[in-house]
Amino acid sequence: MPPNAEYIADFKQWRQNLDRNERWCIVINADPDALASAVALKRLMLHKVHSVDIMRINEVTRPDNLAMIRYLRIPARPWQPEKAAAYDHFAMVDSQPSHNRAFAGLRFGCVIDHHPPTDLAASLTEGAFCHIRPGVGATSSILTRLLQALRVRPASLLATALLYGIRTDTATFERSGGEEDLRAYQWLFRHADTGLLRRISRSEYLRAWLPLFSRAFRSLADCRGGGAHAALGEVNSADLLVAVADFFTKVHGLRWIAVSGVLDKTVIVIFRGDGGRHIGRLADGCFHDVGVAGGHRGLARAEFPLSAVPAGVKPADFVRQRLETRKPRPRSPQEATA
Repeated sequence: MPPNAEYIADFKQWRQNLDRNERWCIVINADPDALASAVALKRLMLHKVHSVDIMRINEVTRPDNLAMIRYLRIPARPWQPEKAAAYDHFAMVDSQPSHNRAFAGLRFGCVIDHHPPTDLAASLTEGAFCHIRPGVGATSSILTRLLQALRVRPASLLATALLYGIRTDTATFERSGGEEDLRAYQWLFRHADTGLLRRISRSEYLRAWLPLFSRAFRSLADCRGGGAHAALGEVNSADLLVAVADFFTKVHGLRWIAVSGVLDKTVIVIFRGDGGRHIGRLADGCFHDVGVAGGHRGLARAEFPLSAVPAGVKPADFVRQRLETRKPRPRSPQEATA
């Protein structure tokens, strides 16, 4: 039996054994792929159990994620551990129990994920459905295949959610994704509301963030190699730094950008580049000796304690001085041939 057919048969059997008196809770670490997958699993359990709630262990702050929840009417509420006894069973999508301490103490009757597998033996209930597919770009693609196999046509809002889940986790197939993701994307596109999809995709900024963009423009300073640095000072979320850095990637002629800020006595620097220079190595070369730094060719991040900044020196000046004077560490022979 082909692998796809085997897991679909197992899921059908698991679904058939659900009890109409059971109260289920799908616990997620909310991002677009997890949100969409949770709604799809809830749809597949509809009329098979008494109720299915979706609970998130994290606070949702990114504007596009907030827009997704709002426009697609996704009922994801904050997880309250003290209310665990109200449920008979728990499910998880786009994650695994060992990924977060908030999942500790729970045993799951269903786990569907596309991340590398971990040891799940102690976290599953008897008869649980567990399907881990690290070769798939998004968990939303796995749930889409189950919808197709069970001949469940997704409503417009669900199709849009799954489409957005695939788009974000694969970076519209630039970062990951294969044939299964592409087939799922094409099928969902026929059922989705593309107007809503555009509104969600364009919800990149919160109005409260706009003064920070003004601060970034005023502080913008050129760096060697066609790059630049912008300092935002104190921020209440690293998402702000990411949003500003992503914005600057759209500036013609800017080869790379480093946006720094201070959050809870930690200096965070978000790097973005056009791919001409390995920006992960730049981040590592600048800050490896004071904190944690690194990343990929086009995006990277560095974090170090505020105490690493010399007395009397502003964090922004320290970051800028590092960007100007530090050089990437020499690569090992293994890295050089990679």
